[in-house]
Amino acid sequence: MVFLGLRRRSADDGLLPMAHVRKSRWKKITAWLTAVSWAVALDAMAQNVQVNLADGFDFPVGKPNAEGYYKSRGLRLRAPQHFGEDWNGRAGGNSDLGDPVYAIADGIVTFAHNVQGGWGNVVITRHAYRVPSSGLVKFIDALNGHLDKIMVTTGQVVKRGQQIGTLGHNSGMYPAHLHFEIRHDITIGMLRNNAPTDLDHWADPTQFINQYRRLNREWRPVPVPTGTYQEYKGFKGL
Repeated sequence: MVFLGLRRRSADDGLLPMAHVRKSRWKKITAWLTAVSWAVALDAMAQNVQVNLADGFDFPVGKPNAEGYYKSRGLRLRAPQHFGEDWNGRAGGNSDLGDPVYAIADGIVTFAHNVQGGWGNVVITRHAYRVPSSGLVKFIDALNGHLDKIMVTTGQVVKRGQQIGTLGHNSGMYPAHLHFEIRHDITIGMLRNNAPTDLDHWADPTQFINQYRRLNREWRPVPVPTGTYQEYKGFKGL
Protein backbone atom coordinates (compact mmCIF):
# COMPACT_ATOMS: atom_id res chain seq x y z
CA MET A 1 0.00 0.00 0.00
CA VAL A 2 1.31 3.47 -0.88
CA PHE A 3 0.66 6.43 1.48
CA LEU A 4 1.97 9.14 -0.80
CA GLY A 5 0.85 12.59 0.32
CA LEU A 6 -0.51 11.29 3.66
CA ARG A 7 0.83 11.76 7.16
CA ARG A 8 0.05 10.78 10.78
CA ARG A 9 -3.29 9.32 11.85
CA SER A 10 -6.14 11.43 13.15
CA ALA A 11 -8.30 10.65 16.14
CA ASP A 12 -10.63 8.48 14.02
CA ASP A 13 -7.70 6.54 12.58
CA GLY A 14 -8.02 8.35 9.29
CA LEU A 15 -4.91 9.70 7.59
CA LEU A 16 -4.28 13.48 7.60
CA PRO A 17 -3.34 15.06 4.27
CA MET A 18 0.19 16.47 4.05
CA ALA A 19 -1.19 19.97 3.30
CA HIS A 20 -3.22 19.93 6.54
CA VAL A 21 -0.18 19.02 8.62
CA ARG A 22 1.95 21.68 6.98
CA LYS A 23 -0.74 24.31 7.55
CA SER A 24 -1.04 23.34 11.23
CA ARG A 25 2.72 23.52 11.71
CA TRP A 26 2.91 26.85 9.89
CA LYS A 27 0.27 28.30 12.23
CA LYS A 28 2.34 27.22 15.25
CA ILE A 29 5.51 28.68 13.77
CA THR A 30 3.73 31.95 12.97
CA ALA A 31 2.36 32.19 16.52
CA TRP A 32 5.83 31.53 17.95
CA LEU A 33 7.43 34.15 15.71
CA THR A 34 4.77 36.68 16.73
CA ALA A 35 5.41 36.00 20.43
CA VAL A 36 9.17 36.36 19.93
CA SER A 37 8.67 39.62 18.01
CA TRP A 38 6.58 41.06 20.83
CA ALA A 39 9.15 40.01 23.41
CA VAL A 40 11.93 41.68 21.43
CA ALA A 41 9.85 44.83 21.00
CA LEU A 42 9.02 45.03 24.71
CA ASP A 43 12.67 44.47 25.60
CA ALA A 44 13.67 47.28 23.25
CA MET A 45 11.06 49.56 24.82
CA ALA A 46 12.41 48.76 28.28
CA GLN A 47 15.96 49.50 27.16
CA ASN A 48 14.82 52.86 25.79
CA VAL A 49 13.50 54.06 29.17
CA GLN A 50 16.17 56.38 30.49
CA VAL A 51 16.44 58.90 33.32
CA ASN A 52 19.01 61.33 34.59
CA LEU A 53 21.16 60.22 37.49
CA ALA A 54 20.03 61.86 40.70
CA ASP A 55 22.11 64.85 41.78
CA GLY A 56 20.86 64.31 45.33
CA PHE A 57 17.73 63.46 47.28
CA ASP A 58 15.20 65.63 49.13
CA PHE A 59 12.41 64.80 51.55
CA PRO A 60 8.98 64.17 50.00
CA VAL A 61 7.21 66.84 52.10
CA GLY A 62 8.17 70.36 53.12
CA LYS A 63 10.84 70.33 50.41
CA PRO A 64 13.71 70.13 50.55
CA ASN A 65 14.19 69.55 54.31
CA ALA A 66 10.74 68.44 55.55
CA GLU A 67 10.15 71.89 57.05
CA GLY A 68 6.86 71.96 58.97
CA TYR A 69 6.65 68.17 59.28
CA TYR A 70 7.74 65.49 61.70
CA LYS A 71 8.28 61.75 61.41
CA SER A 72 5.65 60.05 63.56
CA ARG A 73 6.76 56.49 62.71
CA GLY A 74 9.97 55.13 61.28
CA LEU A 75 11.26 51.99 59.59
CA ARG A 76 10.84 48.81 61.62
CA LEU A 77 11.82 45.51 60.00
CA ARG A 78 11.06 43.29 62.98
CA ALA A 79 7.56 42.59 64.24
CA PRO A 80 5.39 44.59 64.28
CA GLN A 81 6.79 45.65 60.92
CA HIS A 82 6.57 49.10 59.38
CA PHE A 83 8.36 49.26 56.05
CA GLY A 84 8.81 53.01 55.87
CA GLU A 85 8.08 56.32 57.54
CA ASP A 86 4.91 58.26 58.34
CA TRP A 87 5.15 62.03 57.91
CA ASN A 88 2.72 64.44 59.58
CA GLY A 89 2.28 68.19 59.61
CA ARG A 90 3.35 69.82 62.87
CA ALA A 91 -0.04 71.48 63.30
CA GLY A 92 -1.55 68.04 63.91
CA GLY A 93 -4.82 66.39 62.94
CA ASN A 94 -5.77 66.78 59.32
CA SER A 95 -4.14 70.19 59.01
CA ASP A 96 -1.77 68.73 56.40
CA LEU A 97 -4.53 67.21 54.24
CA GLY A 98 -3.94 68.23 50.64
CA ASP A 99 -0.37 69.41 51.20
CA PRO A 100 2.05 68.84 48.27
CA VAL A 101 4.04 65.61 48.00
CA TYR A 102 7.19 65.85 45.91
CA ALA A 103 9.50 63.61 43.89
CA ILE A 104 12.62 63.08 45.99
CA ALA A 105 14.93 63.16 42.95
CA ASP A 106 14.96 63.00 39.16
CA GLY A 107 13.37 59.73 38.10
CA ILE A 108 10.39 58.05 36.49
CA VAL A 109 6.96 57.01 37.76
CA THR A 110 6.69 53.22 37.80
CA PHE A 111 3.27 52.94 39.45
CA ALA A 112 0.43 55.45 39.93
CA HIS A 113 -2.95 53.97 40.84
CA ASN A 114 -5.73 54.02 43.37
CA VAL A 115 -5.49 50.43 44.62
CA GLN A 116 -8.10 51.07 47.34
CA GLY A 117 -8.02 48.87 50.45
CA GLY A 118 -5.63 50.09 53.11
CA TRP A 119 -3.51 51.89 50.54
CA GLY A 120 -5.69 54.19 48.50
CA ASN A 121 -3.74 56.31 46.04
CA VAL A 122 -0.14 55.17 45.57
CA VAL A 123 2.71 56.61 43.52
CA ILE A 124 6.03 54.77 43.16
CA THR A 125 8.98 56.49 41.52
CA ARG A 126 12.27 54.94 40.44
CA HIS A 127 15.59 56.75 40.77
CA ALA A 128 19.11 56.07 39.54
CA TYR A 129 22.12 57.31 41.48
CA ARG A 130 25.86 56.80 41.50
CA VAL A 131 27.41 55.64 44.77
CA PRO A 132 30.36 58.01 45.37
CA SER A 133 32.51 55.44 47.14
CA SER A 134 32.30 52.78 44.42
CA GLY A 135 31.22 54.63 41.30
CA LEU A 136 28.46 52.05 40.75
CA VAL A 137 25.06 53.12 39.43
CA LYS A 138 22.24 51.78 41.58
CA PHE A 139 18.45 52.11 41.64
CA ILE A 140 15.89 52.68 44.36
CA ASP A 141 12.11 52.87 44.41
CA ALA A 142 10.25 55.44 46.52
CA LEU A 143 6.65 54.67 47.50
CA ASN A 144 4.20 57.41 48.49
CA GLY A 145 1.00 56.03 49.99
CA HIS A 146 -2.47 57.21 51.13
CA LEU A 147 -2.36 60.20 48.78
CA ASP A 148 -5.38 62.45 48.44
CA LYS A 149 -4.64 63.09 44.76
CA ILE A 150 -2.29 61.61 42.17
CA MET A 151 -0.77 64.22 39.88
CA VAL A 152 1.43 62.00 37.67
CA THR A 153 0.96 58.95 35.46
CA THR A 154 2.85 55.68 35.09
CA GLY A 155 5.81 56.16 32.76
CA GLN A 156 6.07 59.90 33.37
CA VAL A 157 9.56 61.32 33.89
CA VAL A 158 9.76 63.56 36.96
CA LYS A 159 12.24 66.10 38.25
CA ARG A 160 13.57 66.54 41.77
CA GLY A 161 11.07 68.59 43.75
CA GLN A 162 8.24 68.17 41.23
CA GLN A 163 4.82 67.72 42.82
CA ILE A 164 3.53 64.19 42.27
CA GLY A 165 0.46 64.28 44.50
CA THR A 166 -1.15 65.61 47.66
CA LEU A 167 -1.05 64.27 51.17
CA GLY A 168 -4.16 62.30 52.14
CA HIS A 169 -5.92 60.06 54.62
CA ASN A 170 -7.22 57.28 52.34
CA SER A 171 -10.81 58.55 52.31
CA GLY A 172 -10.84 59.08 56.07
CA MET A 173 -9.40 55.69 57.03
CA TYR A 174 -6.47 57.37 58.85
CA PRO A 175 -5.53 60.82 60.11
CA ALA A 176 -3.85 62.61 57.22
CA HIS A 177 -0.20 61.61 56.74
CA LEU A 178 2.24 60.45 54.08
CA HIS A 179 3.40 56.86 54.22
CA PHE A 180 6.82 56.90 52.57
CA GLU A 181 9.16 54.02 51.74
CA ILE A 182 12.50 53.60 49.98
CA ARG A 183 13.43 50.18 48.61
CA HIS A 184 16.76 48.89 47.33
CA ASP A 185 14.79 45.95 45.92
CA ILE A 186 13.04 47.31 42.82
CA THR A 187 10.99 44.13 42.31
CA ILE A 188 8.77 44.66 45.36
CA GLY A 189 6.10 46.90 43.85
CA MET A 190 2.96 46.48 45.94
CA LEU A 191 3.80 42.95 47.14
CA ARG A 192 5.82 43.79 50.21
CA ASN A 193 5.53 40.38 51.86
CA ASN A 194 7.53 38.82 49.01
CA ALA A 195 10.75 40.57 50.04
CA PRO A 196 13.09 39.62 52.90
CA THR A 197 12.98 42.04 55.80
CA ASP A 198 16.55 43.30 55.78
CA LEU A 199 18.46 46.41 54.75
CA ASP A 200 19.63 44.78 51.53
CA HIS A 201 16.05 45.10 50.30
CA TRP A 202 14.74 48.07 52.30
CA ALA A 203 16.27 51.43 53.14
CA ASP A 204 15.75 53.66 56.14
CA PRO A 205 14.34 56.64 54.20
CA THR A 206 15.74 59.44 56.36
CA GLN A 207 19.18 57.83 56.58
CA PHE A 208 19.25 57.25 52.82
CA ILE A 209 18.25 60.82 51.98
CA ASN A 210 20.78 62.27 54.39
CA GLN A 211 23.53 59.99 53.07
CA TYR A 212 22.94 60.99 49.43
CA ARG A 213 21.73 64.55 50.00
CA ARG A 214 24.08 65.98 47.38
CA LEU A 215 25.58 64.08 44.47
CA ASN A 216 27.53 65.20 41.44
CA ARG A 217 25.35 66.18 38.50
CA GLU A 218 25.81 64.02 35.42
CA TRP A 219 24.19 64.97 32.13
CA ARG A 220 24.13 61.57 30.43
CA PRO A 221 20.92 59.61 31.17
CA VAL A 222 21.06 55.93 32.07
CA PRO A 223 18.76 53.01 31.12
CA VAL A 224 16.27 52.10 33.83
CA PRO A 225 15.00 48.55 34.45
CA THR A 226 11.26 48.17 33.83
CA GLY A 227 8.79 45.32 34.10
CA THR A 228 10.06 44.42 37.56
CA TYR A 229 6.68 44.37 39.38
CA GLN A 230 4.11 41.64 39.61
CA GLU A 231 0.55 42.72 38.89
CA TYR A 232 -1.36 43.83 41.99
CA LYS A 233 -5.16 43.57 42.07
CA GLY A 234 -5.27 44.09 38.33
CA PHE A 235 -2.93 47.10 38.41
CA LYS A 236 0.32 47.02 36.48
CA GLY A 237 3.49 49.04 36.83
CA LEU A 238 5.91 50.29 34.22
